[in-house]
Amino acid sequence: MSSDYDQWLSFAKQLAQDAGELIVEARKTATFDRNYKLHHELVTSTDIAVDTFICEKIAATFPHHKILSEESFPELDVDSLVDGVPIWVIDPIDGTVNFAHGHHHVAVSIGLFIGSTRILGVVYAPFLAECYSALRGKGAYCNDQKLFVSAASALRNALVATGFPYQKASLPDLIERLSRVLHACQDVRRNGSAALDLCWVAAGRLDAYYETVKPWDMAAGALIAEEAGARLGYFLAPQVAWPEAVNGEGLLVSTPALYDDLKALL
Repeated sequence: MSSDYDQWLSFAKQLAQDAGELIVEARKTATFDRNYKLHHELVTSTDIAVDTFICEKIAATFPHHKILSEESFPELDVDSLVDGVPIWVIDPIDGTVNFAHGHHHVAVSIGLFIGSTRILGVVYAPFLAECYSALRGKGAYCNDQKLFVSAASALRNALVATGFPYQKASLPDLIERLSRVLHACQDVRRNGSAALDLCWVAAGRLDAYYETVKPWDMAAGALIAEEAGARLGYFLAPQVAWPEAVNGEGLLVSTPALYDDLKALL
């Protein structure tokens, strides 16, 4: 099965980079439309086109695998799955608002899990030319250079990333939590792509990341961070029925020495 995993990872890396080329071209030529899901969440025609491209490639190459994708397949009947079926988890553009506004913090995220185990993750940032990848038990890499989390050990020196939801009902609790982090840590970054924030923890550019996100936001990046030495857990009790491998509710990922203090703080 290990040889299958290696092949799947190579496929995912090439697919993510091909999808990234579509994203760069769409912004270069300004050939995309802006629309909104649920009246507030931005989605562009490029999100849909890239999602279709990725899902069609997966379906043609691995017809017996399943897909969980933000745009095409946002629901997954977990109870109907056969044990051991590989499930691809796709975010065609993580950082859609950044993409639409000309920012560089944009990524294609492709993960795969089986049961409760994350198997592989690829996050490609096309405007930064950075391809992050990991295979369970084999370490994490960016452009084939091995990644390691930072050596940060004190909250006062920690650079922490988070994000804000489209839905504003949870803002009071979020702002209170953010205030505690700002008072205790060096600073906070809000970059606009959960997938890349997780990869930046893996690369030591960030010391920690916390947020409640959807499976497609974190499936790939979580494994990349873990394989670089990060500790992963939760600061909130889960309330949703997503499989454990792709549960992003109350997600906390950090260099190991900071984890317990951050969890207590959050």
